Amino acid sequence: MEGVHTLLEMQGITKVFPGVRALDSVNFELRAGEVHVLLGENGAGKSTLMKVLAGAYEPEAGKIFIDGKEVKIQGPSHAQELGIGIVYQEFNLVPYLSVAENVFIENFPRTRIGLIDHEQMHRAANELLCSLGMQVDTHALIHQLSTAQQQMVEVAKALKHKSRILILDEPTSSLTEREIEQLFSTIRELKRKGMGIIYISHRMQELWEVGDRVTVLRDGKYIGTRSLKETTPDELVTMMVGREVSFLFKRDFQTPGEEVLRLEGVSSTVHRLQNIHLTLRKGEIVGLAGLVGSGRTELARTIFGLEPISEGKIYLFGREIHHSSPSLMVQRGVALLPEDRKNQGLALILSVAENIVMASLERLFPRKYIHKQKEKQIVAQYIKNLRIVTPNQNRQVQFLSGGNQQKVVLGKWLCTEADIFIFDEPTRGIDVNAKAEIHEFMNELVKKGAAILMISSELPEVLGMSDRIYVMRERKIVAELSHEEASQEVVIRYATAADYASQTAGCVE
Repeated sequence: MEGVHTLLEMQGITKVFPGVRALDSVNFELRAGEVHVLLGENGAGKSTLMKVLAGAYEPEAGKIFIDGKEVKIQGPSHAQELGIGIVYQEFNLVPYLSVAENVFIENFPRTRIGLIDHEQMHRAANELLCSLGMQVDTHALIHQLSTAQQQMVEVAKALKHKSRILILDEPTSSLTEREIEQLFSTIRELKRKGMGIIYISHRMQELWEVGDRVTVLRDGKYIGTRSLKETTPDELVTMMVGREVSFLFKRDFQTPGEEVLRLEGVSSTVHRLQNIHLTLRKGEIVGLAGLVGSGRTELARTIFGLEPISEGKIYLFGREIHHSSPSLMVQRGVALLPEDRKNQGLALILSVAENIVMASLERLFPRKYIHKQKEKQIVAQYIKNLRIVTPNQNRQVQFLSGGNQQKVVLGKWLCTEADIFIFDEPTRGIDVNAKAEIHEFMNELVKKGAAILMISSELPEVLGMSDRIYVMRERKIVAELSHEEASQEVVIRYATAADYASQTAGCVE
């Protein structure tokens, strides 16, 4: 196309892991000043292709061209020298270093005598973050920041290298709607300056807001490239999965049963939760909506006994709970599927089988001896029922796709025979087909009488799956809405009453 400059071309890229052909002769092209969406189910090869480009993997075959010249990327540092920056979905930050130190960790600014120039480092870090519309104390330690703020630090790290090619892997998965729009504004400005951006996302609705073209991978193979102006969500999903998939949330709404969980005036000095009143009944899904930092995850952890309450009462099946702990809550039939499945929900180096039975060992094997044949039969049933894609039960969970890892977490808690499930971001970072399967499993659970408290940052998911919705803001519940009362506008109005201007105060253009 006349006047279009091709920044990057990848031809016939092939990558093989033991027993798996992760990429099979994949092609990809990126132009200057465009956002090119890379789409596909978990396990389609998206992240592997980007790790090849970022120098983390060496391909078995294929060629890479930058500005029309063939390059052999020798490693991550060489990729940065070539102007390639990447922001991984899994953060790569040092928790107990400051924001500024994380941004410049690979190349600290120095004084004339070779010492770290702290003043220059903090000034430059602040300028980068303000360019993203974020006011963050650059002296703060990373572990003190919210997930959204940590995401912005990752983006700032990539921009620090003056990248011409920027890879964003699920960049909005932990951001609020306003933070997403701020990120999109930054992306549009980077496009205007001629940067090429590769954008990986499972949030179909946001692709048309920021993308220009889309390339679809399936099972490690190149399926096709389309202009987003000339395609539809249905066409892209069909390309991704090889068949038509409905976008609709499938809920069989029914009359809820008896109350199984009640919170009366629950407060927590640890998480600053304030006067929480909440109920949950058999056979219903209750959504918990709110901005990142509103206290949703903290409330889930408090209910599960991970943190003590300072005031109020918690009732399970009509009985008040005293001196709670996770192990006691599991015995009482409560399960928590955490937001961070890799660090909190799974033991990645253990097998599928070991992960599924780990929370049920005392129930399944009261004599302290693990009967391997019994374990094998139990695990086989969960693999079949949850449609977990794994070569065998002994496969380490770290080698499964995100969607299958989430199914293993679900299998672990189903194995406990829980009655109450707390789902914290149940479909974050998994593809559209896996999302539909998780929603189907949730629907089946409540039809059988289970109760689900669901936290999600995706409003369509909350609205489509919930019988009732509680909205949180500033560590308090500010609204309770029925399925009929709730809409995207109403939920956002309750969730965003706090002054957003304070987030960008102090940034100087």
